[in-house]
Amino acid sequence: MVFTVFPNDLGMDVTHCYLEGNADAVEFCPHDSYYHVLAASTYTLQEGDQPSRSGSISLFNVDAELGRLELGYRLDTAGIFDIKWSPARSTVCPSLAQADADGYLRLYSLESGSSGGEALEGSLIEINAEKISSSMCLFLDWNPSATCISVGLSDGSISIISLRESQFDICQEWKAHEFELWTTSFDIHQPQLVYTGSDDCKFSCWDLRDSPSKLVFQNSKVHKMGVCCIAKSPSDPNLVHTGSYDEHLRVWDLRSIIKPVSETSICLGGGVWRIKHHPSVPGLVLAACMHNGFAVVKTKGEEPPEVIETYSKHESLAYGADWQRGDLCRKGQNNGSVVATCSFYDRLLQIWTTQSNLVA
Repeated sequence: MVFTVFPNDLGMDVTHCYLEGNADAVEFCPHDSYYHVLAASTYTLQEGDQPSRSGSISLFNVDAELGRLELGYRLDTAGIFDIKWSPARSTVCPSLAQADADGYLRLYSLESGSSGGEALEGSLIEINAEKISSSMCLFLDWNPSATCISVGLSDGSISIISLRESQFDICQEWKAHEFELWTTSFDIHQPQLVYTGSDDCKFSCWDLRDSPSKLVFQNSKVHKMGVCCIAKSPSDPNLVHTGSYDEHLRVWDLRSIIKPVSETSICLGGGVWRIKHHPSVPGLVLAACMHNGFAVVKTKGEEPPEVIETYSKHESLAYGADWQRGDLCRKGQNNGSVVATCSFYDRLLQIWTTQSNLVA
């Protein structure tokens, strides 16, 4: 199935399609030769006497120059809260991890064919599945070497799962928060540290070298509502970003965790559900803002964050967002970066490009 918008129709929009369930996550593959592969996941609650939570993963081939979004593979699953590709250069073959409503962590290998030396998306082969908890798995994150995955649970716990030859081993699990643990993130510069954020409004850091893990810090005074996402800056080892239901994106200096770098931070007009750093432009952040679409935000040291572009073509909760990597991320309209976004109830997946001056 191919969805195409002709070049004379292109502005910021490239192309779009509708998924078969409520769309909640999109992830471009970060591995060389697979930058064109986009994974999108869904979560659909079937209410009634016996409610069920169903989901799916779809793999697309994205070519922004041609305005092409080609569905190559689809897998039915339990309702999915999060998906993540293994970090670039960490594994020979890309792996995709899934956190779902049945309390499972699942791991898939991307099996691909080839044509003229170019890798093509193929199918996802499940290589392991482990029931982590009777609670729902809400979020996952890989450590930089792809040897561990952290999983946030709906009862406020966090699980640290080690991978040995694709086999899972729960090496640590503890009650980190009082309510839903919406986000967990390894420190990419110090992978012995893991950050957590929860509906209890707390932003925490833990040291995995101790067992049980030692609380390094916890800030419970700044976020006025639940902490939805945490993203360490790939270009500055001292900076970490948080997003919250209170509609603020905050930039923190880890050397002074009492308050964010910019005391007022920035209000994005909707709960900040996801934050994605640009793969090659330091300080450029893509944010999914729930009731207020998507925003591209420039952050720079102690200067206040600045919204430099917004995207509001979705008509439902803005949940999933990601940048395309490699040379392809600059091959969109006007040489801007290629972005994938999705929204929940309208099941819409959009491919669009930023303005060229954003990455100049």
